Amino acid sequence: MRSYVLDFQEIDRTHLALVGGKGAHLGELSTMVGIRVPEGFCITTDAFRDVLAATPSVPPLLAQLARLNVDDRAQIAALSGAVRQALETAPLPAGLREEVGRHLARLGAAHAYAVRSSATAEDLPTASFAGQQDTYLNLVGAETILRHVSRCWASLFTERAVAYRLQHGFDHRHVHQAVVIQKMVFPQASGVLFTADPVTSHRRVVSIEACFGLGEALVSGQAAADRYRVRHEAVIDRKIATKPWALYASPTGGTEPRAIAPEQQQRPVLTDAQLLALARIGQHVETHFGAPQDIEWCWAEDEFYLVQSRPITTLYPLPEAPEAKGPRVYLSVGHQQMMTDPMRPLGWSMWQMLASRPMYQAGGRLFVEVADTLASPTGRNLLLHAMGQHDPLIKDALVTLLKREEFIGSLPASSAAPPSALDPPLVADEPPVALVTELMARSKAELAALQQTIRTRSGEAVVACIEEDIRQMRQSTTVAQTLRLVMTAVNAAAWLNTHLEEWLGEKNAADALSQSVPNNITSEMGLALLDVADVLRPYPELVAYLQHTTEEDFLEQLDRFEGGAEARDAIRAYLDRYGMRCSGEIDITRTRWAEKPTLLLPMLLNNLKNVAPGAGKLKFEQGRQHALRTERDILARLKQLPEGTYKAEATQRHIALLRNFAGYREYPKYSIVSRTFVYRQALLREADRLVEAGVIPHREDVYFLTFEEFRDAVRTRIVDARLIDQRKEEHCRHAQLTPPRVMTSDGEIVTGTYPREHLPADALVGLAVSSGTVEGRARVITHLAEAELEEGDILVTTFTDPSWTPLFVSLKGLVTEVGGLMTHGAVIAREYGLPAVVGVENATRLIRDQQRIRVNGTDGYVELL
Repeated sequence: MRSYVLDFQEIDRTHLALVGGKGAHLGELSTMVGIRVPEGFCITTDAFRDVLAATPSVPPLLAQLARLNVDDRAQIAALSGAVRQALETAPLPAGLREEVGRHLARLGAAHAYAVRSSATAEDLPTASFAGQQDTYLNLVGAETILRHVSRCWASLFTERAVAYRLQHGFDHRHVHQAVVIQKMVFPQASGVLFTADPVTSHRRVVSIEACFGLGEALVSGQAAADRYRVRHEAVIDRKIATKPWALYASPTGGTEPRAIAPEQQQRPVLTDAQLLALARIGQHVETHFGAPQDIEWCWAEDEFYLVQSRPITTLYPLPEAPEAKGPRVYLSVGHQQMMTDPMRPLGWSMWQMLASRPMYQAGGRLFVEVADTLASPTGRNLLLHAMGQHDPLIKDALVTLLKREEFIGSLPASSAAPPSALDPPLVADEPPVALVTELMARSKAELAALQQTIRTRSGEAVVACIEEDIRQMRQSTTVAQTLRLVMTAVNAAAWLNTHLEEWLGEKNAADALSQSVPNNITSEMGLALLDVADVLRPYPELVAYLQHTTEEDFLEQLDRFEGGAEARDAIRAYLDRYGMRCSGEIDITRTRWAEKPTLLLPMLLNNLKNVAPGAGKLKFEQGRQHALRTERDILARLKQLPEGTYKAEATQRHIALLRNFAGYREYPKYSIVSRTFVYRQALLREADRLVEAGVIPHREDVYFLTFEEFRDAVRTRIVDARLIDQRKEEHCRHAQLTPPRVMTSDGEIVTGTYPREHLPADALVGLAVSSGTVEGRARVITHLAEAELEEGDILVTTFTDPSWTPLFVSLKGLVTEVGGLMTHGAVIAREYGLPAVVGVENATRLIRDQQRIRVNGTDGYVELL
């Protein structure tokens, strides 16, 4: 007969499948020198499996549960209730009673025990499952304890536990339950210790919560607790709660609340000496496990006991950067590139190669390090100015950091980092207008040469061709010339906004003057799709087919319909020019429109439904005429002022600079995405060869290799399948994380705020990027494929990149969670004349879909109506 019971001393973290997360960690803690763990043993998952096997009604119920969605609440309740009933009444396995009785006799049969659930899917590095299963305290006697063992097994199927597993993708049939049986200690105080601050994510700040009596009331959220923070052997913060009652063991078994004397209710639970000792214990445990820990502790008999330790799963990972002296400060690249979704390894490693300065990966996102720039007064000012344009919340977070004396004093003595897109120089001279067409022509020629060259390459030569093209692109003078043009437009807009508000009281005057500027490849893309819609519009049978088709070869099916040839040619011509684009296009692993044309259909059908015929050319001309009228009006008013001739001439010159160069702002991104689409096609051809050679089962597996690993795979024809599986799991976890705008090398997430002066009290504050005020129906859309809009809707989303532009033609306004003055959505909103507010934190959660809202794109806020 096999054994169902293991003592703590027989268990370590390798026994997860046998004793569950709690049991494995308690066994590991029991082996550590200097750590006190109450004695106990664990009933293994073998007992649970045997109970399931002997209860025939349960497996069919689990199969039904596995097919449910997290929203199927009624079915979850009914099925999980039936499973619990079956497990609580199931006979115990033969021999289990004897083994439990023997271990209780050894530890003390008359002693009180805690009986605690320990599932195989809990206390994991990626999902804690905290509080999902049950714990029973102060139980005496073998029969009582065994009855609660059955309850622990059943608690694996509480409604909350089932819903949590469904949400996190765990199969109920593959999760098993062990049970920890542990001698009770009767503490004067208990609580929770986090070896990294769970609020700020600071890895060097220990956070402690403490209450009198048993900690069960604290972890269940029922009792008030003191909160302390410890750093560098010092208590840096304490918040003492009023504690009217505490939970204690009852003489008759179980627990009971007891009132605390009024004079004791605001007494600190722990002294400073106890706090420092507890913090040292926590750091010891973190070092042992190699990751920040969430630890449950109690203070009894003048000693600290640990009754649980699990990884903290909510911390954002630290960037993978070289060790450096002093603090490091990391800024999110995604918040500036308008793409905060996680990238796969091939995606972020390719972007690292393309970047003009080092970028470091964390949680599938990229970050740049700016401590050296902050250390230089010149670099600091340039960086803060640039962030004010890109993302004011990043700027405010940096200002918050710089106000800390200990932080600024610890920065390295250094000159400013080399100029980059993060800290652009001011432009002193005016570039020639012809430079725009010259750079665009140069980009097209380089793209054609790349296509011609790479077409003849295969194997390692393809990889070498991509590396050489990136090297040449980075060394080209085009980068500096592009920056010069972009900054000319940025500076002209800033000059106009500043001076025209001072002279005429016109706020954000550059917005109206930016409408329908020439050479804006992204706005042209949106208008061009209107022209495609006009080709389809006369053919209702063809349009009806497109409304319902999901076939990726739908272009080949269009010949069956009247007008099909013209429609196919129009869509293909559009894809020839813009097919390299897609949502999240900076990630080379994202599927492009040219590869999956059905991605275009929602936007094309929106145009057919919401926009009148001929709207493409009309919309552009209306915007151009509005800009010209605004210019004439401004110049006429200026001429009436003192020194009016000078003011009008200077304003006219800056308007010309704005209109000549603002459109080019979108071209560099288009150029890079065009090149990376060529890289993507070549790399996928190599991926297909790896599939043919049996190296990988699917071409998309290469997305989970870095560019360097891909190169090695092409050369050696060897790929680590386990690494790819691990990366796939990591990518799913990264998708659950919210990337910070600013974080330090200590892991601290520093947040910024907007000023609220003179704004409505309940308004959602953001950054004003396109003037005007508009009311309408909010459409909260987080994925482009979900975009079903009516004319006059206001789009509310996390971020927009150029692929969203075709939607803008039928919108009334725009609200995003991410963005700045010069990000793509802001530029296009100004050109199309849409009031827009960006950088509105949690907009997609705070604004309900189809709720009426008012967007003030002049002052930068949104009101819920």
